[in-house]
Amino acid sequence: MTPRDATAAHPPPPSPAEPVGVEQAEAALVEHYPRLVRIAYLILPSGLGRNRRVLTAHAVVQRALPRNRTGGAEHSLPAQRADGGTGAAEAGYAFVRLRVLRAALGAGRTRRRWGLPRRAQLPALFPQVWGLRLFPRSGGADELALDIALSALTPPARAAYVVRGLERLPDREVRKLLETAGVRDARAALMEADGITVPNGSRDQLLLSSPEFDACSLQARPTDLLRRRQHQRAALAAAAAVVVCGTLLGVPGEGWGKDGAAAPPYARNRSSERALDPAALTRTAPAAWRTSDRTGFAAWPARGNRTDDRALLRRALAVWARPGRRVLVSATPGTASGPPPGPAQLLYAGEVDRAAVVLLYDGLRIVRYAEAKDAEGGGAALDFARTDGADDASASAVVVDRTDGNVRYLTAPWVSGAHLLDLLRPADAGRPLRHAADGVTAPLPSPVSATACRSWPALELRTPPGAGRGPASRLLTDLGELAPARLTYGHPARPARDVSGGAARASWAGTACHLPAVRSLGVRTVNAWQFAVQPLPGGGGTAAWVCTRAETWRGAGSRVLAEFQPPTAQPGAPGAVAAQASGSRACGPRAPRVLAGVVWKTGTGQWYVLAAGSRDVASISASGGVRGAVRGSVLALPAGPGARAELDARLADGSRLAALH
Repeated sequence: MTPRDATAAHPPPPSPAEPVGVEQAEAALVEHYPRLVRIAYLILPSGLGRNRRVLTAHAVVQRALPRNRTGGAEHSLPAQRADGGTGAAEAGYAFVRLRVLRAALGAGRTRRRWGLPRRAQLPALFPQVWGLRLFPRSGGADELALDIALSALTPPARAAYVVRGLERLPDREVRKLLETAGVRDARAALMEADGITVPNGSRDQLLLSSPEFDACSLQARPTDLLRRRQHQRAALAAAAAVVVCGTLLGVPGEGWGKDGAAAPPYARNRSSERALDPAALTRTAPAAWRTSDRTGFAAWPARGNRTDDRALLRRALAVWARPGRRVLVSATPGTASGPPPGPAQLLYAGEVDRAAVVLLYDGLRIVRYAEAKDAEGGGAALDFARTDGADDASASAVVVDRTDGNVRYLTAPWVSGAHLLDLLRPADAGRPLRHAADGVTAPLPSPVSATACRSWPALELRTPPGAGRGPASRLLTDLGELAPARLTYGHPARPARDVSGGAARASWAGTACHLPAVRSLGVRTVNAWQFAVQPLPGGGGTAAWVCTRAETWRGAGSRVLAEFQPPTAQPGAPGAVAAQASGSRACGPRAPRVLAGVVWKTGTGQWYVLAAGSRDVASISASGGVRGAVRGSVLALPAGPGARAELDARLADGSRLAALH
């Protein structure tokens, strides 16, 4: 406590009729600020916590300054002390003290459940302290016991004890001051205050003047630093969100800038409206494919038993343009899923299994819309697949439905028959697959849902001679996309050939189980090429080296696998993947060459490094853990288990060829 707090004497105030000006009250508040803050701090409930109690005490005192120019004689001002004289300064102090007492009592009152808080109970606007916790210096055991005893009293009793102890007023003046401050039963408050026993016989004034209750001499500690950091991050994120939202709300109707000759947003556009009109859908004549120059999807006629259902077609077009939240949308890599640029071509509209399906083509994409039968306005599925540049081979079929692990295809109009083959059985001639008049096949197992590679179903589509094209037999397989992948066999520098003959089927029997590596990549064709055969050391027979290349509809993202297929008693056993690469030109028309190697163990337990290159490889060398070189396109060097070797080859023209990796 400051010397002013301990010794300042305040004589009885002037008559209640004498007004107190703002300047007079401010002078008294500034002069006696520490004493007033101590009074407020002691009267406030300890349940606020020491930091908030300190700030609230300062706020209560600072709010005590009247707003009008004169305090007026609205209350009689009781005496301060028994000794002293009169004066304007004492009147100002008595006036401010009364307002502090009234505000502190109001802050300590219990709020009703649905009642509005008093002004003193609201968080103070000033003072504010950020990042620090403030509290008075700690006292001794006597001060702690007194603080606990005061917290058990009612606010009027605490006020009576504090005013009587600090201001040294008799009970009569204390009762009069409490009644003026709004206490209804000041006599009961005094009696309750008399129940406090000062610890160890100390004087109450000395304890109340202790630094424990001095809210002007404070200690500082940081707040919870981790929580403050979290709050700062949250505040920054909220501020950024507000800025973004405010910016977006402030964008004018014409957008970020002038759009030149473009129409205003949401303007009616004739081309966009026609794209959503079922009557504007393009329908190819049923026999147009026989005389057309190109036999891609553009030559397909509209088929199905609901091609005239305008309500179904309208829903399909509307969902394509504006898919809702209940629409499951999927698209192959590199395929846009936006609305049609204009009227699309209708390929199919009908009922398949438990769904109503619509297939559309916009020259770049195949779009499949499916909904449950007779379910208008419910959930739907929308699938996109890029099919630009399709010819009669790659446009032979498209997936129309998937149910219970099976798949149905809509075949091209030039397909005359369909067979189901197992790629793992090279001698399998296949079994006929029912082929409806509208081009929809019977369901066949899909390898996409298989958990083990015990078989690999493939669809063989046969085309009779006629209409300027010879007989053909296309082999397709499902890789989980709307457009099935065409399987071919042969040297990549030559035109792709369909899978036919014993060598082609044998190569694919050892390759089919590796097709999941190219699933869902937007694959258009997968070509298998046996680029080398190699006699195995120790009389182990002859192994085949096969390079498999999957090319996509979008051109990029090809996948290359080099496989080592040793002789096996079980047809269809998968070969070992010696190397693989993404985005490589190897085994393709631009780079029809490859080099790969494996570490292999003979039946007698001897390990070898085996390597093979395509036919234009003149020599192969190995370095690193195993060293050696050989002229020709195959290499076999003794090695130990886990041996590693770096392979290099020279082509016939002297250029270098690195191993696939």
